[in-house]
Amino acid sequence: MLHTSDFDFDLPTELIASHPLHERDASRMLVVDGESIDDKHIRDMVSFIKPGDVVVFNNSRVIPARFEASGHEITLHTSVNDKDWWGLCKKFNKINVGDTLTMVDGTTLSVLDKDDESGLLLHFNCDNVFDLLNKYGKMPLPPYMKREEETEDRERYQTIYAQPLGSMAAPTAGLHFTDELLSEIEKAGAKIVKITLHVGAGTWMPVKTENLNEHKMHSEWCCITQEQADIINNAKRIIAVGTTSMRTLESASMLAKKNGAMTRVMPICQTTDIFITPGYKFGAVDVLLTNFHLPKSTLFMLVSAFAGLENMKNAYKHAIEEKYRFFSYGDCCLLFKKDI
Repeated sequence: MLHTSDFDFDLPTELIASHPLHERDASRMLVVDGESIDDKHIRDMVSFIKPGDVVVFNNSRVIPARFEASGHEITLHTSVNDKDWWGLCKKFNKINVGDTLTMVDGTTLSVLDKDDESGLLLHFNCDNVFDLLNKYGKMPLPPYMKREEETEDRERYQTIYAQPLGSMAAPTAGLHFTDELLSEIEKAGAKIVKITLHVGAGTWMPVKTENLNEHKMHSEWCCITQEQADIINNAKRIIAVGTTSMRTLESASMLAKKNGAMTRVMPICQTTDIFITPGYKFGAVDVLLTNFHLPKSTLFMLVSAFAGLENMKNAYKHAIEEKYRFFSYGDCCLLFKKDI
């Protein structure tokens, strides 16, 4: 049985990208196909596209989810409804259920509930939460960047095709794409499908248990329409851009199996708490484009399940030696599913 410590590795802090490159499509791309490793560039992705492929993106839009209220920094991560949100808070223990917090403009928040994993359940006493956050919130940059939001983050910590609001972190594999690159993918004979998973705590919360079976994934809302499912089911290969696209596709695949459908996926519009670890049998995705992930994270476990743990350890060792840039604003890798 694998344990959390099996997914650990040492990463020099200087390889953590704290800012994006000047151009979106300037990143390097490490290609991992079994034991084979090849240094490429994100623009080379087009050369791996085959006619009949379907390339699947997550089009969720990041909200400026980080803000201050009554001296507390809060980062929203999951919507219950239009006015009620779960949020993480640095001074969690100093806030009680029933407290009222006040934002800089005077807007008040009522603390409805507390949970050690999810943080605070807050009710916003305002007309529109998104309008409020656009004015007073900050982009929720990951803590490992160790800096405050800068002007360029409003654009660069967002994919160019982002539409429905709802994510508290960017689906970062999509940050590398430009209109030109998307056009080249279609010219190569692939179809593009933009599904949705609103990135919440489930994607990035650290694994605190040594036994993987004891880790509880937070639920995140995802959606694949019937029209999108039809395109996906007629694909020769499915290329997922990002682990959030992967998790949505595999959730839809599990739903198809559960319902006895003889298709890759079924339409899905619901929450998912899918946790993919080595031993998982993939039902939808053939190729994955993703950024480099944190040690002992659910995402490194996911890519290890897809491409093989030893293959990924070797690939990350190579990436560190070659000084690839890691995490949200970093470089990417193109992974081919390991033959079982």
